Amino acid sequence: MTSEYTEVFRDTDAVEKYENVTYAPDSYASRINERQRSYLRTLVRREFPEHPPVQHDFACGTGRAIRALHGLVREAHGYDTSGEMMAKAADVGSRAYWHQVPIDGPVPAPVPAGFPALVTIFRLLLNVNDGVRDRALAFAAKALPHRGSGLLVVENHGNSGSLRHLRARRHDGERWFAELSHEQVERLLNRHGFEIVERRGFSMLTPSLHDSRLARVADAAARRFPGTDGYAVNVLYTARRVHA
Repeated sequence: MTSEYTEVFRDTDAVEKYENVTYAPDSYASRINERQRSYLRTLVRREFPEHPPVQHDFACGTGRAIRALHGLVREAHGYDTSGEMMAKAADVGSRAYWHQVPIDGPVPAPVPAGFPALVTIFRLLLNVNDGVRDRALAFAAKALPHRGSGLLVVENHGNSGSLRHLRARRHDGERWFAELSHEQVERLLNRHGFEIVERRGFSMLTPSLHDSRLARVADAAARRFPGTDGYAVNVLYTARRVHA
């Protein structure tokens, strides 16, 4: 959703690496993805028991969030600046209508597809500037114009209140190391008329600890205690529009 992102993912090798290396089976990212999938499916069944929502996945990449909800939404729409990423999404079996959006200019409009709706924004907020974050949330506000329209789920995969923060000084100034606090995410959502109704963390571990069996056992145990979501590295925020 920035010119840099679009340039990187016009390279098919970069797209393949993202899908098959970053999300290789049993990798750190794929384990978190499995937990998120379970959460999302439970969320949709609970919140939309009678009328399946339409999914609008902004910055859809290779369609992980879309694949997570196959069979539980009445249709899905993926929006991205990279046509190569969306082509890969279709190639790996993500079932959706694909919409390439410009990197700047007016906020893209969601396809009119009725309500209820579920907007998903995964793996975007952390590594973009405030302007792109506002653009993504402005899109969500268009798709969810009032409180009864549906739900928004956004991901922060670099919570500054987690163990990952211990690496911040070492990576100071590096383009691909960034952090967001819960308060920053909440302010962003509030600015666009959303309030957080649920927060869920998915791992207390950083990637460097992923291969330690003892650390993974401790992580699984810690995530069962109330309040530990605030210290997770990877967090999902579920929100609704404030306005009736």
